[in-house]
Amino acid sequence: MSPNSVGVLLCNIGTPDSPTPAAVKRYLNEFLSDRRVVEIPRFIWWPILHGVILQSRPKKSAKLYQKIWTEHGSPLLYYSRRLADSLEKAINIPVALGMHYGQPSIKNALAELQQKQVTKILIFPLYPQYSATTTAAAFDRVADTLKTWRNIPEIRMMHDYADDEYYIKAVSQSIQAARQQQGRKHLLFSFHGIPKRFVDAGDPYHERCQTTAQLIAAELNLKPEEFFISFQSRLGRAEWLQPYTDKTLKKFPEQSMTEVHVVCPGFAVDCLETLEEIAIQGRKQFLEKGGKTFHYISALNDSPAHVETLAKIIKKQII
Repeated sequence: MSPNSVGVLLCNIGTPDSPTPAAVKRYLNEFLSDRRVVEIPRFIWWPILHGVILQSRPKKSAKLYQKIWTEHGSPLLYYSRRLADSLEKAINIPVALGMHYGQPSIKNALAELQQKQVTKILIFPLYPQYSATTTAAAFDRVADTLKTWRNIPEIRMMHDYADDEYYIKAVSQSIQAARQQQGRKHLLFSFHGIPKRFVDAGDPYHERCQTTAQLIAAELNLKPEEFFISFQSRLGRAEWLQPYTDKTLKKFPEQSMTEVHVVCPGFAVDCLETLEEIAIQGRKQFLEKGGKTFHYISALNDSPAHVETLAKIIKKQII
């Protein structure tokens, strides 16, 4: 790809427009209607989604969003926008931000790049570890939009960057900075979970998460007993990737591990799953079982280190 003609589409999962039941319901409806996210046959899933989940979950989720909402709105959208803006300045080519669900949409982001007359687009999902539920879902949105275009640009899709040296170093440095400030503690890598049957069917996500954690641990010279890997955010009764983060945090104090750092290397920017599920709920779960010190290590967000990391990765793709 020639740097003179390329544009970058940054993709992220999305967020409700506001922390209200109505807005959360719209978001969940779009999210949970995606066949990449829920593979249950529609005739079984539709009554569950519309008759049960969308009737009860929005009110509960809205209360959780209210805990992490800021003066800037959704943390995920705020940090994603700042990251996109800073990245555009760093690489000096057009960068547009598009969300799978909600606004700004991938469709509108592609239209933005089209208006800037780019002839080649690098699709860059902000998911370090590939999964069909995220990365492939982003490609689906791109493909749906391009179906309506008369003149389709050249497309390159970033698969993932789970083992990229720049990404590994950036996350490792953020962990090291926390350890220098707060002391050396047991380290828990918490990744977003997916149903186990997805992995059994061929999704490489679990392997990619393991790769990321092991490389970071090696970069930090951690011993096997100094770090752990778990999976969060499970939904429903089916088995998801294990061990589960909440259960792991509850067991740590019982195993004489009362000081812990938690980092979520699968999240490019902080969001509900990191700020509420880990930093608030995870802390509570850990301390209630006898834990003494709990520190959540923030996502890279819009930090200069993250901007530099993504710029280096993108440049490798467009040269």
